[in-house]
Amino acid sequence: MSMRSIKILAVLCCLVLLIRCQAPAPSASGETAASAGNVSSGETIAVRVLSDAEVYSGSGSAGNRSAIPDILYEALQALNADRLLTPLDDNAHARFKRVLAMDPQNQIALEGLQDIVKRYLQLSRESMRRGQFEETEIMLDRARFVDASHPEIAAVADALQQERNSDDLFFVLDYPQYAARSETAQQELADIANQARKHEAFFLITAPNDALGRWMVSIMRETVSGYRLRGNIELSNRLGIRLRLPSD
Repeated sequence: MSMRSIKILAVLCCLVLLIRCQAPAPSASGETAASAGNVSSGETIAVRVLSDAEVYSGSGSAGNRSAIPDILYEALQALNADRLLTPLDDNAHARFKRVLAMDPQNQIALEGLQDIVKRYLQLSRESMRRGQFEETEIMLDRARFVDASHPEIAAVADALQQERNSDDLFFVLDYPQYAARSETAQQELADIANQARKHEAFFLITAPNDALGRWMVSIMRETVSGYRLRGNIELSNRLGIRLRLPSD
């Protein structure tokens, strides 16, 4: 279990205790206050920026503040599941902002927003290492949306520019050809393997499953038999190869 998951689990346990301690007291007629309804899950992945008036309107009354533990619990669950800004009606960011509208100094919500930024920066670095620069830009833009003043954003943006200016070779591959193990795919892998040997480059294969990645490595190694081809495989929804050229 990662440190991020352990941290979120610990906070969730605290929130469960808070929720139990804040059960609504019976009214004079013996009725209890109605509980807040859960937000239903959405399917869309589109991001639409909503104004504070649209999403976070409401007072900080005692009645509203009593819902904070429930909202934080759901926010942390969404954070742990990487529902950071999407879907629109079931994401961590909207729930943390809702809490801050009722309690501007709530530390769990403030830290939660920073955790969202950190997660987007982590995703940015991962996609940048694979050479998926457009995806890196998307992750950076989402980090800026949550907190444009975060100090690490500029550092990652600078690293992205350096990566783009590198002499590394990037190959975007046609998944149907590779899924079919076609001759076209095998020839392309042979060409890439020869370039890796020529430049003494380290390869990074990104593939949707381990079996396909291992097949790609086997074809490349057969092509340059006798040469120690060095590289790695990472699972990703995009198929590609990066050849990291040695620095001078």
